[in-house]
Amino acid sequence: MSGSQHDHDRTEPPAELALRVKALESLLIDKGLVDPAAIDALIDTYETKVGPRNGAQVVARAWSDPAFKRWLLEDATAAIASMGYSGRQGEHMKVVENTPTVHNLVVCTLCSCYPWPTLGLPPVWYKSAPYRARAVAEPRGVLQEFGTELAADVDIRVWDSTSEMRYLVLPERPVGTEGWGEEALAALVTRNAMIGVERAKSPEMGRNR
Repeated sequence: MSGSQHDHDRTEPPAELALRVKALESLLIDKGLVDPAAIDALIDTYETKVGPRNGAQVVARAWSDPAFKRWLLEDATAAIASMGYSGRQGEHMKVVENTPTVHNLVVCTLCSCYPWPTLGLPPVWYKSAPYRARAVAEPRGVLQEFGTELAADVDIRVWDSTSEMRYLVLPERPVGTEGWGEEALAALVTRNAMIGVERAKSPEMGRNR
């Protein structure tokens, strides 16, 4: 397994803060000021749409611009910041590239270190103990559960994110996208593909969004 495993707890929100947020949420719901469904929708937006859209733009730029791709692989923090995506939880970034012979998978074994500026909020399953344990012990099985089947000779590399280094997967560019613009390419890039549990969408899937 690649990546280091220390200083994870620095990104965990203080227990008191989490309790205060939950108490405030409960109070607003009890007083009828906030619809629980609205809160769920807001969380879903930041978890699956707003944040991952930033990362998708980064990937699309790398697919389209060889010079940017080289910069991204050499100094991900600076390259990503050049597109306006930086800030807390995104200070120390490393991008790892999927190829026909190598597939990368990101996990945080001790907590849930995660690049918020590029991926938004971490999904619940990413923070779960089963994923954190099994991604290391049996990554091929985890990938299969996400529908990602890899040939036996593909090398699976697991990267352990920490507060000192957060990883982002650069998925393989889908076949059949030659000549596509960045916006069209970005539509094929999902949060899960940038964590490494899935591939980028095929052109057909992108058109049927």
